[in-house]
This record gives sequence, structure tokens and C-alpha cells, in this order.
Amino acid sequence: MFEIQANKTIQEKLHILADAAKYDVACTSSGVDRKGKEGMLGNARSCGICHSFASDGRCISLLKILMTNHCIYDCKYCVNRVSNDVKRATFTPEEICELTIEFYKRNYIEGLFLSSGVIRDPTYTMEQICITLQLLRTKYRFNGYIHVKTIPGAPDELLAAAGFLADRISVNLELPTAESLKKLAPNKSFQTIMIPMGKVRDTIAETRTLIGKDARMERSLGNRYLPGSIFGKEQLRLTGAQSNGGGSLWKKAASFAPATQDTWKPRAFAPAGQSTQMIIGASDESDYMLVQTTQKLYQNYDLKRVFYSAYIPVNEDSALPALETPVPLLREHRLYQADWLLRFYGFQADELLSEERPNFNARMDPKCDWAIRHLEQFPIEVQTASYDTLLRVPGIGPKSAGRIVKARRYGHLEFDHLKKMGVVLKRAHYFITCGGRMMYKIPIEEQYITRQLIGEHAKENWQVEHKEEEYKQLSFFDAQGVFGVPN
Repeated sequence: MFEIQANKTIQEKLHILADAAKYDVACTSSGVDRKGKEGMLGNARSCGICHSFASDGRCISLLKILMTNHCIYDCKYCVNRVSNDVKRATFTPEEICELTIEFYKRNYIEGLFLSSGVIRDPTYTMEQICITLQLLRTKYRFNGYIHVKTIPGAPDELLAAAGFLADRISVNLELPTAESLKKLAPNKSFQTIMIPMGKVRDTIAETRTLIGKDARMERSLGNRYLPGSIFGKEQLRLTGAQSNGGGSLWKKAASFAPATQDTWKPRAFAPAGQSTQMIIGASDESDYMLVQTTQKLYQNYDLKRVFYSAYIPVNEDSALPALETPVPLLREHRLYQADWLLRFYGFQADELLSEERPNFNARMDPKCDWAIRHLEQFPIEVQTASYDTLLRVPGIGPKSAGRIVKARRYGHLEFDHLKKMGVVLKRAHYFITCGGRMMYKIPIEEQYITRQLIGEHAKENWQVEHKEEEYKQLSFFDAQGVFGVPN
């Protein structure tokens, strides 16, 4: 069952394995600024994940595939689990390299996102991934962006090789608690996931220090003005090997493929950082548990991103939601909004939710919900409020808050000025004053403001809640119509 099927063409394999990769979520910019080099193909300057946008506004794409959808594991939530009867295929390392280069030459992609099922065992699977990456970097001289999902349980030397060859590395957490993981993925354990995550963190920190950078990953510059940020020095707990099975992988890399030492020189380890993914809705954890786990991951492992994947009912199992259960898209959306509040707005998980109130308001975004529950702090005066206070106002983001702080040095601000700065006044006007007056004469009263804001979000919420039947995750090939796949 797990043999490479030579009778399938590369086109047939591509249809199977590109479609199977859509359940791996990673929609972000790359965080790498590596320019092109003479004699090499491609670059990773301002690159990112498929159908995302770079800092300069470009829409950019990755070839997003699985190396194989064969898997020895029987994770209950996974469409590729060993007990499922699905079409199987496996790419060879050379086939992946050829696809990547040919798609790049045709300007379809700017990089590679590579994940895989577990074929034979974690060591063999990770070995094949590393061979693929090494061929791309050496034989094919590919200098573009690569994001690779690692296989928990693989040896340290293979994890090290992947980190030095790829730009971003991921170890999927899958589920937020050990109990859920044991229930839905009996072949996996928190230990086999968290230990490599700790080693990746420590190796990134060591290599960054060696090249003169701060050991921690770069964050939004606005965080330096947020005293409550989860990325503040007093909040981060990067304790190396003292916690969570850390330890550097630096020395392990030299043992990988010694025959190519003359052509492969270790560069920065995972310069775009590491990320992880959690499945939403397959188990019964609350939103409070999810955001708490997210915050701890950012603080303890210096993750660049935590991704959320709404569970799509594809398997019938008593431990899972029924097949007709709607995909929790709105819940996923609220978690991403909360994630942004943690990363850019200085919020803490305990401020957004609590044990008494464990789930987000489905009809209102988390920032508006927080503001309504803390009306005693509003309205604030935009002429005098600090940057971190401005960020807590619904309708004011990092850019508009920065513009307000700069502009008020030179004169008095009016509501028209705020609108031109990017402030969303239809939300913000309930919570701010300009020169001591509000935009309209309205009561600062919870029920009134709630009704107004829910009415504003009604169209967005209705679309998400009532169009589940139209939901599907697109692959790169669905969007591009490559190889005859319908647009």
C-alpha cells in the first residue's frame, strides 16, 4: 500500500497531492528578504504563501503539495488516515524538484510549500523531504522561498537539515490539549511535537545571535510602544534547554549528507521562523482554551504564526462531529481576529475571554466585544490618548493610531481628519471624542452600542453562517486552472 506507484503520471500525482495539501493552512508572508544570487534561480524577497500579498502589494503564490498522502497513522480527523479508502500517490524527490522549477519558470509560483503523510516511518519520510530540499538548493540551485512541514518523531539531524535548507519550518500541534490529541490522533503525542518545537526555537535563537541579531524573532515595531504586549521582555520565556525539551540543533546539521559539504553551506536556520497549526471544531475545547494555548506558544516558543483550520467533516466517527455539521468558519474567523489582537494590539488572552465567558461572540468581532464590556474606559480623547490606548478603540488600527499620534503634534484633530487617516468612524465614534465632544449625541450604554454594532456586522455574519454549503478550500490549481482543473 505504501509503495511509490510508478503507474501514475506526474500529472495524476499532482492532482491527488495538490488537492490533499489544501488542509494544511499557512496564509502569511514569508518574513524572508533574501535577494537573488548570480548562478541561482529565484529569490525569497517579500515572498509568501499562495494567494497572499507581499509588503509591496504583490499577490504571490507557492506550489503547495504533499510529498505523499500515504500515511501509517490513523488520525480520526484526517482524510488521508490509513483506514480511509482514498486515491494514493507519492512524489519522488526529483519529481518535486522538477515541478517546482518548471512552475517557477512559467511564473506560476515563487516558492514551495511541502508537507507529507508519514510513509513507512517518520525517519524515512523526513529523509525524503530533506533529500528533496537539498536537491532544490544544490542541484537545481533554487534560491526561492521554501516552507516545510516537519514530521514529529524524526531524528534531530533531519530536523536540523530541514531547518537549514528551508526558510520556514512548521511542527503541527494539531489539537490544543494532550487529551484531545490522544483521543483523535492516538499515534501522536504532545511530547513528540513539543520537543522538536523547542529545539527549533533554540536553534533559531542561536543562529540569530551568531549573526548579530536579537535572539527573538522580529515583531511589529508597534509592539515596543505596547506595555502589555505578549512579546515584551517580561512576558517571553525563552529558557532554552531548561524547558520543553529545548536544545540547539546546530551541530546536528553537519552530519547530513557529508558528500555535499562542498556545495551546501549551512545558512541561517529557518530565517522566517517556525509556525504551527491547530484544528478548530474537531474537539470540544473552548475559544478561551485556544487563545490561551496560542499565547503560550508565542511566548514559550517564539512562533512567528499560529494558524487555525476549521474542521471539515470528512470522516464518519463517533469521536468527531457528524458529517452534516457546518464548517465553523465564523469561529475560525474570530480566532484569527483574536490572534491579531494578541500580536499587534497589546491584548492578553485573559482580557479577551475567561472561564466564565469561554467563547467569542459570534455576532461581533473580539475587539468590539471587549470595548462594550469595558465602557468605563470610554470615551477616550484622541488629542491626548496614548498609542496603546488608541489601539484599544474599535475602528483604530496600528497605522491609523500612529498617524493620529504624529498628526496631533501639529494641530487640532477633527473627525474628518480621522477618517482620512484610516479610522473606521462607523465603529470608532461610539468610543472617542475630539476636543471633548463626540461625533454624535449618543448614549454610552451597552445595549444601545451592541445593537448598533451587531447591525453593522449583520451582513458579514449572515454570509459566513448561511453559505456553508458553498465552502471549499481552494488549491493553487483550482485557482489557476492548471492541467485542466476547472477555474
